[in-house]
Amino acid sequence: MAERAEAELAEERRCFIDGCPADWAKLPIPEGRVAVGLDGGYVRDWEDRKTNFEVIVGRSVPEDRNARYLGLVHGYDTKPKRWLFDVLTSQGLQSNQDVTFLTDGGEEIRALTELVTPGSEHVLDWFHITMRVTVLEQYARGVAHHDEAAGARLLAELERSKWLLWHGNQHRAQEAIETLEDDVDGLEVDYPNLCKFAKSVHEFAVYIRSNTGSLINYGERFRAGERISSCLAESTVNAVISKRFAKRQQMQWTKRGAHLLLQTRTRALDGTLRALFEKWYPGLANDNSADSAQAVAA
Repeated sequence: MAERAEAELAEERRCFIDGCPADWAKLPIPEGRVAVGLDGGYVRDWEDRKTNFEVIVGRSVPEDRNARYLGLVHGYDTKPKRWLFDVLTSQGLQSNQDVTFLTDGGEEIRALTELVTPGSEHVLDWFHITMRVTVLEQYARGVAHHDEAAGARLLAELERSKWLLWHGNQHRAQEAIETLEDDVDGLEVDYPNLCKFAKSVHEFAVYIRSNTGSLINYGERFRAGERISSCLAESTVNAVISKRFAKRQQMQWTKRGAHLLLQTRTRALDGTLRALFEKWYPGLANDNSADSAQAVAA
């Protein structure tokens, strides 16, 4: 079934933005913003049993329509943007629609969201920022066991960096993170994880710097009731991957097998599997209508 659906998929394109901005302005005003959470997960590789490979899953949530799921194997799927674009168009996407892509900031997922629709923005989700800050706070508390003053100072710098990021002050946040990086490099304490701490702070500084264009005023968005986190994508990872592919089953997969199963599983989760069969076999739709009529009559 997945092979047949994939064979019907149109060609991949680098850019899916068509038409003229003047024409987009004439379109009806969309009902609201579409939030798309994208994240990655890992599946055990059957061909190289000591390694894992990455799958990308997502969930598109319009304000006025049902959500849709997306799943593909990174590096194996040859039409990743086409899958994403088709999911959005199936939900009635217009060229003047505001679309927010919430991701973990990885280069692969960022590239997936580029040039899909003119009214889109890429946002580094708050969940992944706080997750990294939490790890750094644990290291800082470890330093505090050996030097209380130094640990307290580092925790205060982390809190300040987080506060500046929350309020969208990118320049000052990067300065605060650079100061934190210098302070960690200059520590002279007998802390066994000091090297790991320094490495993590450096990686965090690079992470924020490389995603500068995707940082927003999270506090303002939150107060406006808009999504600032890809927790919806995290839950999607659990729904699509973890139960069937990893946590309980602990199965090993080929990239092709995982890719095809993802196409079927995502359709089953968002309720579009039957509609696909009805398109292929119109008799199913007729049978369904007849059954509904009989149920109403009864």
